[in-house]
Amino acid sequence: MKKLSKVLAVALAIAVIAVTFVACSGGSTEKEKLSLATSADFPPYEYIGDNGAYAGIDIEIAQAIADKLGRELVVENMDFDSIVGAVSTGKSDMGMAGLTVTPERLESVDFSTSYAKGIQAVIVKEDSPITTVDDLYAEGATYKVGAQLSTTGDIYFGDDISEGLTTCTLEEYQAGADAVAALSSGKIDAVIIDNEPAKSFVAANSGLKILDTKYADEDYAIAFPKGSALVEEVNKALEELIADGTVQKIVETYIPAE
Repeated sequence: MKKLSKVLAVALAIAVIAVTFVACSGGSTEKEKLSLATSADFPPYEYIGDNGAYAGIDIEIAQAIADKLGRELVVENMDFDSIVGAVSTGKSDMGMAGLTVTPERLESVDFSTSYAKGIQAVIVKEDSPITTVDDLYAEGATYKVGAQLSTTGDIYFGDDISEGLTTCTLEEYQAGADAVAALSSGKIDAVIIDNEPAKSFVAANSGLKILDTKYADEDYAIAFPKGSALVEEVNKALEELIADGTVQKIVETYIPAE
């Protein structure tokens, strides 16, 4: 019996050594993670689907990039105004949330090649006296304009107020939906927001419309910590996905070509 026990003990020891050797020699299939900072309240670029999973243009493009790099995509949902900070401090590997390349943001983060074009639009009530963007810049105009905190609409209109280009006032909201709710309830007179989310909000809230005149054009890109080696890797993957039509196919899944 003692002899048998010794044989079993030796066999067990050999098995443990074998498992340890496999683990140390790269036998593990666990992928390196790629963390993505986003704000999932910006359809169709990022949102939480009916099944509770993250969805949208940015999410699918990020997943395609992660697949090319052989990494596991980990989505980190947060307030929009926290994304640049999370990326610039290295808490997240990259950020995608319909992010526009601006001089202010370039002071904190680096950007990838642009992967989509965006338009800043203005939402108003259907019976609003505001009929064009120019009405917001008319002499003596006192309209209350809403925007999601730290978005380009917020930044651009705030700059215009500071430079004396408009006498309107700016109300900042944590989420685009909050700004639209304030517009619907009459607390503000207009909302500046990206055109595609604007379409979704107008479709979901009766009595609102999008002005025919656009507020601004912009390029969407991926944000990275300053000097990140990922910029080159991701750009290579992204440019391949643009060249083979993958990015366009993803975009047209959510925004059908007119």
